[in-house]
Amino acid sequence: LKEINPNIAHFVTIKPVLYGGMASRFLNIGRKVFSISGLGFIFIKQGFKASVIRSIIKMMYKFALGGKDSHIIVQNPDDKTVVNSIVKVPISLIRGSGVNLKQYEYMEENNTNIKVSMACRLLKDKGVFEYIEATKIVKQKLPNVEFELYGDIDIHNPASLTYVDIENIKKDGFVKVHGFSSDIAKVFSASNIVVLPSYREGLPKVLIEAAACGRAVVTTDVPGCRDAIEPNVTGLLCEVKDSKSLASMIEKLIINDNLRNSMGKAGRELAKKEFDIKKVIAKHFEIYEGKL
Repeated sequence: LKEINPNIAHFVTIKPVLYGGMASRFLNIGRKVFSISGLGFIFIKQGFKASVIRSIIKMMYKFALGGKDSHIIVQNPDDKTVVNSIVKVPISLIRGSGVNLKQYEYMEENNTNIKVSMACRLLKDKGVFEYIEATKIVKQKLPNVEFELYGDIDIHNPASLTYVDIENIKKDGFVKVHGFSSDIAKVFSASNIVVLPSYREGLPKVLIEAAACGRAVVTTDVPGCRDAIEPNVTGLLCEVKDSKSLASMIEKLIINDNLRNSMGKAGRELAKKEFDIKKVIAKHFEIYEGKL
């Protein structure tokens, strides 16, 4: 920062926001934009230790985000409320980081062989184990439905699944584990339902990608996740950390082709209205230029 001395510095995700914001205060950097794509697992965890760490992080945020000519971008109303309680600077709500609608095209579903997909970093906080349990419940009634899981573990995250966990999931045989995919648009286009039973998010990229592909969604009624869909229009909400509730919502979409197809089409319209990358970029430039 000292070497480049930018007119505008844009910091993205928690560590760059905190470290970059603090450095900017000492270096008197001009306009500062902070993108908080989610408040992280420490704002999910309960208990005394988590509470103490949360208090420390809030103090760090207050210093890093403060100062003159700062602007904060958040992705959901709950995070906006939390951040606003920490520091009083302009805050803009932009629903996600956008999606290229040309890369994520709408394709008609294959209603013959139903396929359910979940794609994420393989973390407990993403609801991976709830998804696995839900598949077992659904397959008791609907054994021919295919369930898939895409993503890698994250050894640096304390909530990450282990290699042993992955092997156990494979051995159970209820879910097909694929690992990381570089073409998630192809994955979702070949699916009928996209699932993300996360505990909390900023605004999940996979859900706006699912919407762009025209796929119905099942996700949790928590900050970020519920803001990525239009409940009962583009997808269904289930209770957090509740595999039975998740299974019930998945089953509802499996057995009702018309509901599922209509939600997928509504999702595509939502993506065009709210998640188009061109619109997201335009809003960022308005912030850079001080118009917001």
